[in-house]
Amino acid sequence: MTTTVLIADDQALVRSGLRAIIESEPGLAVVGEAADGAGAVEAVRRLRPDVALMDIRMPHLDGVAATRALLGSRTPPPTRVLILTTFHLDEYVTEALRAGASGFLLKDATADQLVEAVRVIASGEAMLSPAVTRRLLDRMADDRPEADGRELRDLLSPREVDVLLMVARGSSNAEIGAALQLAESTVKSHVQSILGKLGVRDRLQAAVAAYDSGLVRPRNRWAGPGRGGSGG
Repeated sequence: MTTTVLIADDQALVRSGLRAIIESEPGLAVVGEAADGAGAVEAVRRLRPDVALMDIRMPHLDGVAATRALLGSRTPPPTRVLILTTFHLDEYVTEALRAGASGFLLKDATADQLVEAVRVIASGEAMLSPAVTRRLLDRMADDRPEADGRELRDLLSPREVDVLLMVARGSSNAEIGAALQLAESTVKSHVQSILGKLGVRDRLQAAVAAYDSGLVRPRNRWAGPGRGGSGG
């Protein structure tokens, strides 16, 4: 199946470059472009692409506001948003993640990294740049010093807590299965259950919820004694 992509950036040259890279790859197709955030919102709602490449800094609506407008609506489109940014720790990126973006990509990334990012975001199976993503999530968690993770520990089964902790560290299903001695299919079932219980669309948003809730603390695995163990 073809993965459809919409490109939103206020620089025509950047849009042309991104289009050329994406359209050179089998199974990827650019279905539209937008030069500002308002145009991106309209185009995504009309075209419903699988992935929207969203520049963080655009006129009229920036990437954060556009993402929030799309994914915070009563009937959000199925589109997953990939934020394009110049800086590893741009403060706007953390707000975009909270608004529902599925990941981010630095603008100095290679063509191969861009293609991989689009495919990963479309699949919803993994987070991008785990080390950098964790740094962003640590920064987000610093904004929630009073949270202790109790709400998520009460919501999830002990085994789901174990899985979510590893998702929040950027682990793949195979890595989680090996660490917890579970079949990869079982891990996938746990992940889907976690997404459903948390009401989120993908693994990155589950990780955001884990950090925001205090289940994961900056630079530490646990917020405190948990319920994890051999259950579930």
